[in-house]
Amino acid sequence: MSFDVSAGIGADAYSAHLLHSDNPGDTTALEQLRSDVSIEFVDRTAEFAAALQALRPTPDSEILAEPMRWAYYPWRRAVVAVPGPQGFRRLRLDRNRNMITLAEQDTLAGLRIGVVGLSVGHAIAHTLAAEGLCGELRLADFDTLELSNLNRVPATVFDIGVNKAIVAARRIAELDPYLPVTVSTSGITQDSIDGFLDGLDVVVEECDSLDIKAAVREAARQRRIPVVMASSDRGLIDVERYDQDPQRPILHGLLGAISTADLAGLSSSDKVPHVLRIVDAARLSDRGAASLVEVGRSLSTWPQLAGDIAVGAASVAEAVRRIGLGEALPSGRVRIDVSSALDSIAEPEPPATIAPATSTATDAPDDSQPVLTAVATAIQRAPSGGNMQPWHIVAENDSVTVQMAAEYTSTMDVAYRGSAVAIGAAAYNARIVAASRGVLGPVRFTEDDTDVPLRATITLGDGRDDALADLYGPMLARETNRHRGTPTPLSTATVTALEDAAQTEGGVLRLLTERADIERAAAILAATDRIRYLQPRLHAEMISELRWPDEDVSDGLDIRGLELDPADIATLDILRRGDVMARLAQWDAGHALGEDVTKRVLGSSGLGVVTMAGHTLTDYARGGAAVEAVWIAAQLHGIGIQPVSPVFLYAHDDGDLAELAAQHVPELRSLQQQFRDLTGTEPGEGQALVLRFIHAPRPSVRSRRRPLEGELSR
Repeated sequence: MSFDVSAGIGADAYSAHLLHSDNPGDTTALEQLRSDVSIEFVDRTAEFAAALQALRPTPDSEILAEPMRWAYYPWRRAVVAVPGPQGFRRLRLDRNRNMITLAEQDTLAGLRIGVVGLSVGHAIAHTLAAEGLCGELRLADFDTLELSNLNRVPATVFDIGVNKAIVAARRIAELDPYLPVTVSTSGITQDSIDGFLDGLDVVVEECDSLDIKAAVREAARQRRIPVVMASSDRGLIDVERYDQDPQRPILHGLLGAISTADLAGLSSSDKVPHVLRIVDAARLSDRGAASLVEVGRSLSTWPQLAGDIAVGAASVAEAVRRIGLGEALPSGRVRIDVSSALDSIAEPEPPATIAPATSTATDAPDDSQPVLTAVATAIQRAPSGGNMQPWHIVAENDSVTVQMAAEYTSTMDVAYRGSAVAIGAAAYNARIVAASRGVLGPVRFTEDDTDVPLRATITLGDGRDDALADLYGPMLARETNRHRGTPTPLSTATVTALEDAAQTEGGVLRLLTERADIERAAAILAATDRIRYLQPRLHAEMISELRWPDEDVSDGLDIRGLELDPADIATLDILRRGDVMARLAQWDAGHALGEDVTKRVLGSSGLGVVTMAGHTLTDYARGGAAVEAVWIAAQLHGIGIQPVSPVFLYAHDDGDLAELAAQHVPELRSLQQQFRDLTGTEPGEGQALVLRFIHAPRPSVRSRRRPLEGELSR
């Protein structure tokens, strides 16, 4: 390859010449260029290489190994080192993600776009190129740049007298030397329309000639090519989807029945009514409409502002992105009116603040309460998923029955197994009170009722159990502690007490205390938490459990009890949004969603799961009693407890997992088996609840309960 460098800048040059130092012909050209002292060489190879290595995720080795190129810009009399084509695109468009994902960038790279008219069209073409919304650009304009164009065309005084399409093409080449751009310096005529449009996917029309506006649309309609146009006054954007509706009239029918040939023969004054219909004169800004009256008198031409054109460029780019990705965008027009929007300026909403709780008082035994009321109160203090209290309480002369309330179930409460755990914990609390009053009797579980899946009936007798009775106060004081905690090891005495507590109720506490095991559990639980966020129903139910201080906190989770710092509170405004979670799910992203549970588990002194033999609702209720026994024992030893809810906890098979998150069944199955293996859970055992054991301060608030009178019937 040879360059006549002494000839200087070619008047029509607008593409960079890409040279490869390993190519013999290019090597000769590079040597020739280097021999000319007036030509500048810019080499930032090391910076590019480091920047590519720093990208996340790290690009493929093929991209990293791609040889650098040299881009020669004759109008600049300069040669610039640039990464190879794949590396250049990956690095240049990295900051687009994930407003435009890598996969979407690849799709958009196949678009071929034509821009007719390079005053307004200059900003649009450059924006399309900058955002990586196309793989080829065709630019057409017959006019040359004038000084008066520089109020809105992003060019310089060095470009005055140069064809507008060439000015735009040069700027795009300096942005991306690999993007193919072709230029028509004769603009668009009836004879050249066909060649210009052939093979295009989108046409952006920004010319001044009314008959060419019509001709471009008629030709685009014949080829089923969509047309987009921006008019600068009050942000008017037109979209004509001839690809979807090739029968629709051009310019939305605003021109009426007049033909393109008739438009070409009209005088300037005769075109005015048609122009006014196109720009929707009734909705022009007052300044724009008043200026229109003055054109040809105190104004030489129609005024346009750079800011308005920038808004139009952004709007057209978004329209092209939607068309290219097959997203919803019908034909029509809309105004993106910055001035009008600023008329509605208002003070921003203050950031959410959570006032600290003023008390963490606990309930104390009240010996003056009637025994049935005391039992019912203790039942209400039992833990439940999301503090939803899935029960109704029926008191009779010699018994109290806890009935499962199916209306409080959720998706994660598979087949009411989580609710059964809560019923079991409630029955355990009832036994404690009965023991303290010397009226302890048997507990009978009844299941398989269509309306009430599980009942626990506590019959009052004359029995005593001093060990149970001693737990009355601690049971009422039991609370959930969601502080992250300090991973101080649990003492041997504490571990023994926790394991013994589970065994007294027929359960087994499978406790992890080794750091490697806790770290492995954290990874498993984080993966399930991510799924919970990304599955729409699970996410909606999780967020619905949260209660803010100005809301009714008689059930659900008081936000103050999550022990979040201000940064976490701000992040919660994002995490609670279903549309954000849906987008992350679409991208198969959101791995950071498990960070909170990871930090909490890693801050634990131990992580355990309470298991029991069998899989019936009664078995899960027995497991719930064991959970409550462990929880109370932990607090007696100064250890805080927080339940952790992996999505798979109550699933028995793939059918259950599909009910939870159908698209994640293989992943959930694997995670569930990993967790069961890690905790040593036997095949015939059910898992009642996962608990993290922490050394931490008292919680900021205790979970509240619904008023007893609303839950107790006699």
